[in-house]
Amino acid sequence: MHSVHSIPGGIHPPENKTQSLGKAIAPLPLPARLVLPMGQHIGAPAKPLVAVGDRVLKGQPIADAAGFVSAPIHAPTSGTVTAIDDQPVPHPSGMKARCISIEPDGKEEWIVHQGVGDYTALDKAELLELIRSAGIVGMGGAGFPSAVKLATDKPIESLIINGTECEPYITADDMLMRERAADIIAGARILGHLIKPGETLIGIEDNKPEAIAIMRQAAEGSGIEIVTFPTKYPSGGEKQLIQIVTGKEVPSGGLPADIGIVMQNVGTTAAIYRAVVHGEPLISRITTVTGDAVAVRGNFEVLLGTPIQHLLEHCEFDAGAASRLIMGGPMMGFALENTGIPIVKTSNCILAPSRQELPGEVPAQACIRCAMCAQACPVSLLPQQLYWFARGKEIEKLEAHQLFDCIECGCCSYVCPSNIPLVQYYRAAKANINKHKQDNQRSEIAKARFEARQQRLDREQAAKDAKRKARAEKAKRAKAAGGDAKADVVQAAIARSAAKKASQDPAQAAIERAKSARSGGQPATTPEQKIAKLEQRLATAIEKRELAKGSGSDKLDAFEASVTTLEAKLATARSELPAQTVTTPKAKVPDSDPAQAAIERAMAKRAGGAPSESPEQKLAKMEKRLATTRKKLAQAQAEGSEHVEILQQSVQKMEQKLEQAQRQLAENT
Repeated sequence: MHSVHSIPGGIHPPENKTQSLGKAIAPLPLPARLVLPMGQHIGAPAKPLVAVGDRVLKGQPIADAAGFVSAPIHAPTSGTVTAIDDQPVPHPSGMKARCISIEPDGKEEWIVHQGVGDYTALDKAELLELIRSAGIVGMGGAGFPSAVKLATDKPIESLIINGTECEPYITADDMLMRERAADIIAGARILGHLIKPGETLIGIEDNKPEAIAIMRQAAEGSGIEIVTFPTKYPSGGEKQLIQIVTGKEVPSGGLPADIGIVMQNVGTTAAIYRAVVHGEPLISRITTVTGDAVAVRGNFEVLLGTPIQHLLEHCEFDAGAASRLIMGGPMMGFALENTGIPIVKTSNCILAPSRQELPGEVPAQACIRCAMCAQACPVSLLPQQLYWFARGKEIEKLEAHQLFDCIECGCCSYVCPSNIPLVQYYRAAKANINKHKQDNQRSEIAKARFEARQQRLDREQAAKDAKRKARAEKAKRAKAAGGDAKADVVQAAIARSAAKKASQDPAQAAIERAKSARSGGQPATTPEQKIAKLEQRLATAIEKRELAKGSGSDKLDAFEASVTTLEAKLATARSELPAQTVTTPKAKVPDSDPAQAAIERAMAKRAGGAPSESPEQKLAKMEKRLATTRKKLAQAQAEGSEHVEILQQSVQKMEQKLEQAQRQLAENT
């Protein structure tokens, strides 16, 4: 017989288990709707595989695992997907989360499925994939994906199957062991083949004599040992049960696999058997319904997603007699505010106590430092100190006093004579610490991104500085090698540009040219001469630009803009030449006064048009120039040219002038 060991602390609350042990496990009628949360497990919520309106079959995957620590979800019955939205889910805060709603069709039509005839012929990876794809998680309350826990490569000395069920009122595992012991033993043998432990133990408290006898009979000849031990809460905690049956302690912050142990719940073990041998995914579970506020108490085979309201109606729930509704047991469960939330993979009990069974909360009083909480703690923590640190939000001290080793069993709150809800303080403190860590992590990520960006900008600036320095050195060498002539050309070009800027007003210049023409001097500039002049100016501007590039001049951008502008003017002049050649008579009008004509042309030029142009011709010319400039802008944008901004400004100015001319034309007509 295997020896057992004691654990520190613990309490002996009233068990209240007999109320739900009088009947066999009963099926539950189909509800009108099933609501399946995507997060029925620890880890990432599953990702929906179906859409609203799809018909699904019983056992069909409707959501896939979203990561390594995740689990898929399957349709508990055949029917139609009616919604994929956020709905209330089982959680102490009453939060909402993504759910898939199915309207059953009553046909219970299964998807094609079959199990494995000889699982011993499969390797470890294949067996783990069967368990993972069946969506099996820890059904004792934690909901950790079983395939992840079983995937360890560490040598395992002991496989422990947890049949303790130490919390008051709950009898789901007790009835499972009584009625389906063969499934549990078969599942334990599958687990033994998978992880090859030195021993396989099934731990059961001695307050379940019927289950113990049936399990021992089912385990005969299997090499699996049934280990019984005295009843004490919370013997069913993972670390507590390990210490009871092996004498080993899981180190703080460690895992059972670190000391060569793997543990699974009896419900999880039976589900693994159904998945491997029969090919059935996890779509239902045994749930206890008990308490004086329900007339029908017992254990039921409940489809996942069944609303609690449906279960309560079947059990003849009296809302007026209930003090509250609790999902789970009175020690570690949480109150329900909404009976529409569904049964999930970890829902082992719905407790509906009367006011006599569980009176309302008593107001908390001041701590009297009696140390009863420390004596009751099964993890040997200092609950009183943790309470003070939690109230003061002293994160470092909470972590130093191993807050995260607390299993939230409620022993400290149960024995506290001041009725202080200690576990609530610890839960809130854990949430605050986790949030603080997440904030710090996000801050570190943001800092790293900022520093990386700054380094990149520094590298780019250094590269620009190096190029600028290289251009300056090149210009210096060219000058030393006789580049003074080029420098003189640049200076001369600059001087001509300055002189041009200081030239006369266009109208006055035209008057002077007309007077010269009247007296027999140089005639007014023809379109061909204008084009030739623009070509010469463009060639000069290009030369200046090239010289600026070679010398690393700061005026390079100005020269580039000048070249672009001259190119646009030249294109416009060339486009206007054929029209002028056709429409303008070559013979002079003898009666025209050259001076007066020049004055008119200059005044028209100052106003933005030619003297002989009608308003309609002026508009047509402006539209043509705008179209040409837009085309150049599109080409510059496509090539990623640095002149895009200059061309955009030109387009905006032309658009404004065109709009003004159109307005004036409309007013005149």
